[in-house]
Amino acid sequence: MNKIVSRFAPSPTGYLHIGGARTALFSWLLARASGGEFRLRIEDTDRARSSQEATNAIIDSMKWLGLEHDGEIVFQSDNADRHNAVIDQLIETGHAYYCECSKEAVDAMREKAMKERRKPKYDGSCRESGLKSGVVRFKTPLEGTTAFKDMVKGPIAVENTELDDMILRRADGSPTYNLAVVVDDHDMGVNNVMRGDDHVNNTPRQILIYRAMGWDVPEFGHVPMILGPDKKKLSKRHGALSVMEYEKMGYLPEAVTNYLARLGWSHGDQELFTMDEMVELFSTDNLGNSPSVFDLTKFEWVNGQYMQRADPERLAGMLCDFLTREVGEEEAKSVSKSDFAKIAPLLQPRAKSIVDMLEQSRPFIVDAGFLPYDEAAVKKFLTDETKPLLEDIASRIEALDEYSEQTLEDLHRQFLEDKDIKFKVIAQPIRVAIVGATKSPGLFETMMVLGKTQTLARLKRAIEL
Repeated sequence: MNKIVSRFAPSPTGYLHIGGARTALFSWLLARASGGEFRLRIEDTDRARSSQEATNAIIDSMKWLGLEHDGEIVFQSDNADRHNAVIDQLIETGHAYYCECSKEAVDAMREKAMKERRKPKYDGSCRESGLKSGVVRFKTPLEGTTAFKDMVKGPIAVENTELDDMILRRADGSPTYNLAVVVDDHDMGVNNVMRGDDHVNNTPRQILIYRAMGWDVPEFGHVPMILGPDKKKLSKRHGALSVMEYEKMGYLPEAVTNYLARLGWSHGDQELFTMDEMVELFSTDNLGNSPSVFDLTKFEWVNGQYMQRADPERLAGMLCDFLTREVGEEEAKSVSKSDFAKIAPLLQPRAKSIVDMLEQSRPFIVDAGFLPYDEAAVKKFLTDETKPLLEDIASRIEALDEYSEQTLEDLHRQFLEDKDIKFKVIAQPIRVAIVGATKSPGLFETMMVLGKTQTLARLKRAIEL
């Protein structure tokens, strides 16, 4: 059996969105699961709408997701001469013809066909004229069936009488999509094509070109679209953003690929998969035939699971990068990676993303004099009654010879015994004093990350308030 060669072929007329990323992932998994090759082709023949910026974004997105490709990237625009040579060959073998029909004639035939509830066929005089008008059409068989077994949808068959004579070359000399994609896939050795089910109608036409050229026909698989929670086409309000927008929002790439894989693929009840596990377990037999629903809440849960499992050192590096993006390189120097490496483990259980973690880390990375306070929390917990308690706590901490989580616990336990009060009486005032709000990680863990000097400075500032 030949090794599987799959591909992803995006058009650089826009950024890579989440639906395209899922198609790329399934195509990548199809190749990797069999030890085959995964190729990348940029279909940039639409010169008016294609851009270098979009091309770069697609390449960056694939790299960020970890979907590395084999061989050089193929740019479809480089192959125009090859496409036209194949069209000429199809004309020579009688599988294509120059079409002399005027636009008006074509429109009339199309209108007649619609009234008769069939697809238009162009008349014999046009097929046989041989006049070189510029437009070249494929000579679709007038009888028979074009059938294939879809890797996702199962057997599909189309009567050839339902197919029109598609254009292979436009009047301006440019090859059309259906012709170009067949030639490129053949030349790249692609034998498995995984793509969105909006391409199902193109597949019989492309198969006819393969057969006319005497080429092997690839296996085809068409995955259903992704819907929003309202079961309508996925839009930006549902989460249909470009892949790099998810990077900017601080989501982890492995969480994105994991969630995308589960939109249409399953392995029992398992929800979380490493890339290696997906490669080991992936099979087209487990691809669903129904549209999947993008659930942002579920996606954030998946990302949260990966945040909890991530190496704090890695998260620290990402926090540094995000802070630099926000405030600039010079300003970000005030917080080191080692600072964030201490903070990250405290925030991992709750953080939904790197952006969320950075927001939660703010109380840890500002000097005591710049700590923002929640006004409602100050009014409720920093009162005349709690002031002497905070003063006592501060003096006891200042007197500590050894500043550790254990000595802090012992200190507070003794303080509660001396004052004959419950911990809840002092816990929130201390929390508001040192982080400016009523929510934080464990109190003693927070104090340890802040350090003795910063903890005392914050307690004293709160006492002044």
